[in-house]
Amino acid sequence: MSYLKKDFLLENKQAVKLYEDYAKKMPIFDYHCHLPEKQILENKPFSDLFEIWLAGDHYKWRLMRNFGINEEYITGNASHKEKFLAYCKTLGTAFGNPLYHWSQVELAEFFNCEIEINEENAETIWDWCNEYIKLNKVTPQSLIEKSNVTHIFTTNEVFDDLDTFKKIAEKDYKFKVIPAFRGDKVMNIEAEKYNDFIALLENVTFKIETLSDLEKALRERLNEFMKVGTTAADISVERVYPVPEREEAEKVFIKRRKGDSVTIAESEIFKGYLTYFLMSLYGEKKIACELHVGAMRNNNTVMLKKLGLDTGFDSISDENSIKTMSRLFDKLNDNGLLPKTIVFNLNPKMNTEIMSLIGSFQSDEAKGKMQYGPAWWFLDNKVGMEKHLEDLTATGHIATFVGMLTDSRSFLSYPRHHYFRRILCNYLGKLMENGEITQDIKTVGKVVEDISYNNSIKYLGVK
Repeated sequence: MSYLKKDFLLENKQAVKLYEDYAKKMPIFDYHCHLPEKQILENKPFSDLFEIWLAGDHYKWRLMRNFGINEEYITGNASHKEKFLAYCKTLGTAFGNPLYHWSQVELAEFFNCEIEINEENAETIWDWCNEYIKLNKVTPQSLIEKSNVTHIFTTNEVFDDLDTFKKIAEKDYKFKVIPAFRGDKVMNIEAEKYNDFIALLENVTFKIETLSDLEKALRERLNEFMKVGTTAADISVERVYPVPEREEAEKVFIKRRKGDSVTIAESEIFKGYLTYFLMSLYGEKKIACELHVGAMRNNNTVMLKKLGLDTGFDSISDENSIKTMSRLFDKLNDNGLLPKTIVFNLNPKMNTEIMSLIGSFQSDEAKGKMQYGPAWWFLDNKVGMEKHLEDLTATGHIATFVGMLTDSRSFLSYPRHHYFRRILCNYLGKLMENGEITQDIKTVGKVVEDISYNNSIKYLGVK
């Protein structure tokens, strides 16, 4: 049997009551993830446990590399079963890592399997779950609906095909799938394939030769995204860059379109301008902006060439761009174009700096117009979530917080929401027990319900 008990992470009676009576029942709104929308549309039954559990999940790959597993058993040519057995061997002693908890919960929730995950039990778990998958014809739809998910915001580049979302909307699913607008591929001007990405944008718009053309194309594409329900956009940068004069960005863009490479300084000029342009566009269109900062990407050149992007070789950056973030927000605010913004910070050293900054730009446009996003990526673990809640409550208003997301490519990631909810309920339960907040369980419970679901629904304007 699994080591997990009913009161997992809940340390007192108030925490248990908050979770059982308020958090547990709430639906899930996954407002930032990387689930493949085409797979949701096709809705084909999964073939085995590896396909659902390990394929494409670089969280798990990274843990296996830490344990010294050969790449053959991670992304190589080993069989699905061999890779699964290697993961179970890894997980058996990964104490304190969130995957140690998440994987155990995923087994119980999705496959009714409460066998403890370790090397000894791996064969039994493999057979059990594959039999369950076969008997129940497990599909993306069944996994999402089993998790009580009402809305999913996938992350889509500006040139992505939107017909998939129209077709999903015609399905008899109990949830909605909506694309979030992401301009990273047209922002990262230093990328080797940059002009190829612009060509993809041209394929769905028109010929792009000047910066004005690019701006017009992005505006047109955002309008198309909004027709299929888009209410949020995503920007991801290692740090926020200064906003230059438009003419400087124009020169860099023309140079790159001619096929010439650009310097680091030139790429930062362009990214600084395009970040401002996109956020001003979102402010104009009343689209919420999810601004991700602090990821230092593609550290391992050998593995980047071998496996490509998003395979587990990114890390936390120590770049401090608080002053340029301030100037960006201030410029947008001066022009009446500062959108509702969720700042996702990957470096916990910057929690208080960012919290105090966004507090300078709040307004009655929305409760918590400027949001400090949930503990993200390397921080979506017990330690990271607890620190996030402490810093959020110390300098902000917790009752306005928009809560958790998965940021995942895995259809099994939804227990992460309940992992967060348990930590949230335990945090508030301890404050109640210590006499630091009201003892009115209904008042605290309502805050838990709002953070779990209601706040994000209202903030992002979905129905």
